Amino acid sequence: MTASPIPRMVWMLGFVSLLMDVSSEMVNTLLPVFLASGLGASALVIGFIEGLAVAVATVTKALSGILADWSERAKPLAVLGYGLGALSRLIFPLAMSVDQVVLAKGLDRVGKGIRGAPRDAMIAAVTPPEIRAAAFGLRKSLDTMGGFLGPLIAIAAMLVFAGDIRLVFWLAAVPAALAVLLLIGRVHEPEGQTEAPRGTFRLREALRLTAPVRAVIALAGLIMLARFSEAFLLLKALEAGFSPVWVPLIIVVLHLLYGAAAWPVGILSDRLKARGSDPVRVPLLIGLGLLVAAHLVLGFAQTAPVFLVGVALWGLHMGFSQGLLGAMLAAVAPPALRGSAFGSFSLVSGLVMLTGNMAAGWAWVSWGSPAPFVIGAGLSVLAMALVALKRQKP
Repeated sequence: MTASPIPRMVWMLGFVSLLMDVSSEMVNTLLPVFLASGLGASALVIGFIEGLAVAVATVTKALSGILADWSERAKPLAVLGYGLGALSRLIFPLAMSVDQVVLAKGLDRVGKGIRGAPRDAMIAAVTPPEIRAAAFGLRKSLDTMGGFLGPLIAIAAMLVFAGDIRLVFWLAAVPAALAVLLLIGRVHEPEGQTEAPRGTFRLREALRLTAPVRAVIALAGLIMLARFSEAFLLLKALEAGFSPVWVPLIIVVLHLLYGAAAWPVGILSDRLKARGSDPVRVPLLIGLGLLVAAHLVLGFAQTAPVFLVGVALWGLHMGFSQGLLGAMLAAVAPPALRGSAFGSFSLVSGLVMLTGNMAAGWAWVSWGSPAPFVIGAGLSVLAMALVALKRQKP
């Protein structure tokens, strides 16, 4: 049986994500340097800005998913989200104080929070179930390619513009604007998006969701707790002997392998499903095994080559897990509540990530840099056990 081709809309949404991620990484790679050297912000202030950004995006994601289901219109919310992200790019290069950067960062995170759930709901609506993992994997791969290209473009632009960060920020506005134009012109609202009659949305059901949806979100939360922020990888890079100039390339390597793995893993999952096998268990177990290995290598890395092996394992883990989690959620979420399901997924992931980052930072300070990685390895083993015990429904 020949697999259906991935819908054109999924490709378009993937390229929209790629362009916006290029823009985001061009800014995010240089923003800490800009805040510290250009505006005199302390490490505490920079940490507060990042924490506030996570909190804003987390709350907005949940509300956005519920609104998408209530209105049965996902595209307007996606346009609003990407539009706010593009608008924020005009504030960064003009910022003359820390509060103006906070405004820009907050606007950007609100946009990110708004657009995620409606975009994923549209992908779920237009993709046949037999290729859903491949579709989510493709979107993740294209998005991650933006994370790979953005830091490289930022480094090249810094060389061309003689280190003028504001000019790089202006350049970052270009791919953001292209993302919005592509979304408006080439992506259309899916017909029959919810696959259910109008009027079936119930706020109480959106807040409670179903047991299978809650199970997927709980598993994702455990994985997110085991895999804290990449900021700890950057800190560990300095300890492993990297010069600060080359630290951004760590993210380039991570995103390259993440993007290269996500789509093929999605295709593998769909083929396993077509053969009657569990489409998730084996790829997800491999991904979690890679995360265990990454934690152990990174925790005790003392040289740059060993550290890069750990980063490569981390990136491969991302490719083996992120797209699959989205496909799992799309498979169990009621059609009329897909936006709410993806919004809740993002909300829980954000809250767990915030908690995990704080715990990882405390463990690092209290017991040394290997501690958060060893704890992460233990949590990854626990997640592997849960996946291994999961039984495929007949």
